[in-house]
Amino acid sequence: MNLVTAFARSAHEHATKTALYWGDAEYSFSDLARRSAFAASCLQNRYNVKPGDRVGLWLKNCPEFIPAFLGILRAGAAAVPINSFLKAEEVNYILADAAIDVLFTDADLGSHHRALEAARPNLKLFPIATLAGPIPDLQQPAVGRKPSDLAALIYTSGTTGHPKGAMLSHGNLLHNVESCRQVLETVPADRFGVLLPLFHSYMLTVGMLLPLIAGGSIILVKSLHPVKNVLEELITRQVSILPAIPQFYRSLLNVPGHLELPIRVFISGAAPLPKKVIEDFEARFHRPLIEGYGLSEASPVVSKN
Repeated sequence: MNLVTAFARSAHEHATKTALYWGDAEYSFSDLARRSAFAASCLQNRYNVKPGDRVGLWLKNCPEFIPAFLGILRAGAAAVPINSFLKAEEVNYILADAAIDVLFTDADLGSHHRALEAARPNLKLFPIATLAGPIPDLQQPAVGRKPSDLAALIYTSGTTGHPKGAMLSHGNLLHNVESCRQVLETVPADRFGVLLPLFHSYMLTVGMLLPLIAGGSIILVKSLHPVKNVLEELITRQVSILPAIPQFYRSLLNVPGHLELPIRVFISGAAPLPKKVIEDFEARFHRPLIEGYGLSEASPVVSKN
């Protein structure tokens, strides 16, 4: 079992179900599977990507992030999500360190192409718009990978020097997904609200891979400001599991008036959660606020309190 076969099994079982919501747009499991196969075919045939290569994703949150990530794995390569807030010179270091020659990016970030060539003269950009709109239906089989094979390189923030790439295998990520599934009692009816960047290991595992493999749905929130817009989407789409950060839960406490949320599990991660926020939140919403702890090297979830 690897991440590609795990997703393929879920996509087969839930083919017509909506896997991803992005504003008014909806993508079924079968649609994401087709787009992932197309991305893999492009990587192999247009960009000459081979098993074991590293392919970068320098993207803001968008629906195409998901088939791009899965397409990289389907081609037998390893995905390297890159912080979309980094400057070109910071991205240069990651491109060189991970030996990345193909980079998924959008038109905005892709405008830095010449600056990025300083690190990788042979760098080729894969415009993410290629995965939007109508695509051909391809039947090219996925490249076989073992659980021990590298699936992703997650670069740390580099607070004590240059960022370092945490090497995560298919097995690492699958085990973390399964642990989270059990602890959160995730079922196919669950809908995950995703507010945070998908390049972050926390969202990559809990916000993306977990719902895709468990047969749930992802609500990729399009408008993050003001908080009122976020709440409207969470309520309209009936989100049941929300992984977020302490700052968001502080913001919720400041929303005036009565607030009925459909969410059954609130999770806070990526930063310490003050005890006062937990107490005030649970007193107001009468639901437990779970604090998670993890690190990129651990795929990333270690514990949930």
